[in-house]
Order: sequence, then C-alpha cells, then structure tokens
Amino acid sequence: MKPIVAVVGRPNVGKSTLFNRLAGERISIVEDTPGVTRDRIYADVEWLNYNFTLIDTGGIEPDSDDLILSHMRKQAEIAIETASVILFIVDGKTGLTDTDAEVATMLRKAKKPVVLAVNKIDDRNKMSYEVYEFYNLGLGDPFPISAEQMLGLGDMLDEVVKNFDQDEIKEEDDDILKVAIIGKPNVGKSSLINKILGENRVIVSDIAGTTRDAIDTPVTVDGKEFVFIDTAGIRRKSKIKEDIEKYSIVRSVSAIERAGVAVILIDAEKGVTEQDAKIAGIAHERGKASIIVVNKWDAIEKDDKTMYRYMNDLGETFSFMTYAPMMFISAKTGLRVNKLFETIEMVSQNHALRVSTGLLNDILYEAMAMNQPPSDKGKRLKIYYMTQVSVKPPTFVLFVNDRQLMHFSYRRYIENQLREAFGFKGTPIRFIVRERKGKE
Repeated sequence: MKPIVAVVGRPNVGKSTLFNRLAGERISIVEDTPGVTRDRIYADVEWLNYNFTLIDTGGIEPDSDDLILSHMRKQAEIAIETASVILFIVDGKTGLTDTDAEVATMLRKAKKPVVLAVNKIDDRNKMSYEVYEFYNLGLGDPFPISAEQMLGLGDMLDEVVKNFDQDEIKEEDDDILKVAIIGKPNVGKSSLINKILGENRVIVSDIAGTTRDAIDTPVTVDGKEFVFIDTAGIRRKSKIKEDIEKYSIVRSVSAIERAGVAVILIDAEKGVTEQDAKIAGIAHERGKASIIVVNKWDAIEKDDKTMYRYMNDLGETFSFMTYAPMMFISAKTGLRVNKLFETIEMVSQNHALRVSTGLLNDILYEAMAMNQPPSDKGKRLKIYYMTQVSVKPPTFVLFVNDRQLMHFSYRRYIENQLREAFGFKGTPIRFIVRERKGKE
C-alpha cells in the first residue's frame, strides 16, 4: 500500500506552492479525464525510492477569519484520519500564531507522525529565532524550508519517509479482496454496507454525510472473504461553508489507495453529476478495477425507456471508463445486491489477468493486418511486439520504431482489440510505448 502524506496549515502559509513543487510540473497538466488533476488535491510523489500520495487538505479554505480555526480543526481531523504522516506547514515570516498552537495540540494527541516545516525561510543564515520559536509547538525539530526557492525540501522529505511504517508499505495484503465504496455523501454507501451485513453496523441518517470515518467491514460470502471500505460522507458543520465535495475527494483518495476494486455509487433520484465523474476519475487514474452502481433504483418511476436513458447518461459522464460494468440496485430493498458480489469477483479477476506473450502478439499482428498502423510524413509506425509486464491493472509494453507515431487513436484501437479477445471487463489497461531501433 502506498503511504499517504497530508499537508495541513493555515491559509497563505504556502501549502499550494509546496504541493506543486513536490508534485512537479506534471500536476498542472489538465488531462481530458474529467478528473481530479485540475483540482490539484492529490499527487504521486517519489523520494529516495519511496512512492507516496500527497494530499493537500488546504485546497479548501474558509471564507472569513473567525472560521479559520474551526476550519483548520476540520482539516487536521481529516489529515489525522487519512494520513500515514502529517506535514504541518507554518509561516516563518508571520511567526507562531494561536491557530498554529491549537492545531499542534490536536496533532500531538493524534499519535500520528508529524513533520513540522517552517516555510518562507529564504536565508538559512538568518533563520535562528524565526525557526526556534516553533519548538514551542512540542512537535519536535522544525525544518526550515522555502517552498518558493526550493530550499530545505530534501531534509524535510527525508524526515517524512523516515516515518513511513515499513509493514504498511509491504503489506500486499493476503487474499482478502478490499472493496472501496465511493461516491458523494448520502448516496447510500452505509445503507449498502448495512444491507450486505444484514445489521445496522454503520449509523445511517438522512443528513448528508453522517458517517464520519472510513470504516472497514469484513464480510464472508459463499466462503469468500471481502473487506468493504466505506468512505462515508463528511459531517457538514453549519458554521463552515466548507467545500464538502473536495473533502469527499480527499477521503476517496485514501480509500481507493487501499482497495483493489472501487464501487462507484450513484443516487438514482439525483442523477449523474460531474462530482460522480471526479470521484470515479480517481479510481481510473489509480488503475483500480471499477463498477458503476446506481443505487435507490426502487425509488424512481420507470417506463420502458428509463434504464436506457440512464445508461446513456452514464456512458456520457463516464466516457473515460467504458470498461466499467453498470448495475442498478436498491440497498434499501436488497434489489440485485447479491449480484454485486459476482460482479466484484469478476472485475477483480480481470484486474489480475495475465496473457501470454505468444497470444498477445497473435492478436496484435491480426489487429495490424485489419487496420494498418498510422504514418506521418511518409514514415509508418511499426509495432515489433508486445508483452505484459504487470497486473492490477494489466500493463503492456509495446516495442515500436518511433514513439511519436503511436497516436492515441491507434493505442485505443489496440486496447479495444485486446478487450474483444480477452474481456478485461471492469479494469483499466495501461500501455508503455518503447522505441526499438532496427528490426527485431
């Protein structure tokens, strides 16, 4: 499992600058996936052979000063709950504030590793008092950094990775299939888990986001063990106009990171929204097996076209993950809930499917015979061969004469041929294109 590092701090201490520096320029590329990249809430970071997910809880800021403290508490709670290590950013120019002290008290009680970074220290020679006063927070040695000038980030990251739990990283956990139930608050995630369990283990009420923490629920069906991770909504505090949608994205990232299969739950009564696509986009980008499940199907009036119209809407909103099977259920009445387990098993098996190199190349050569590779300025793309290098998700290397000639549309064509031949229902497929000079 990939460790999660959450960035916490008051507004304007430089969290976003630091986040963008650590995530590299790649984070500002907006892809066509209606995803999450443009929200810049999380990114993959690599340091000293460690890969971790960085979450910026500060992508969400309060809209007035008196809300800052209650808001910071909320951020700290989310960080404590989801992160392996918390990166607490303070401002060396402004100095220590009451808000910093209150948040530090929460973080100390949390028993999670905290790395304290004092930002905006542009001159290491002058740093004495500006940095030393932060020892008062009782969080150990403060690390002087300048996110803007990229000073001191190495020492800070060394400290972050030192705090990773090695067992947690290695834990390629046994044979138990972990399933994350993700979706906007109040789409029925907890009701679904209750139905599966047949008891009211998870508190459900009609207020959007009453369930507070991500809860792991082990279930055995027909002798097969599953763990359901309920990403639960976020309790809305009336005082804070917090961006509940962004918080649900932060929560989803950490649940998806731990899971093999993502069940994307949608509310039939409210219809499909862009927020649903954003949450699904995380599972897609993370290469997880996925199922799109429309809940509360019992609650809507239907005619003979209802399901067809719904499938169309889903197809448009989730056009980037056409591989995901769609299901219509009711957690309340139990409609098709049993069928969900079969689908979870099926997509999980496809997620781990391996295909022999010989078979792959038979399909590849046939595909190229039916539809010639593209050419540009008189030069034609040649694909010498293909091999599968990993699973979860299935990942293939294509050896070609010139990577520039490998257009997105031809890659999509080869993906479709693979799907036609081997199924791969419910799992994304990844391609790595490598250049080989001269014929093999």
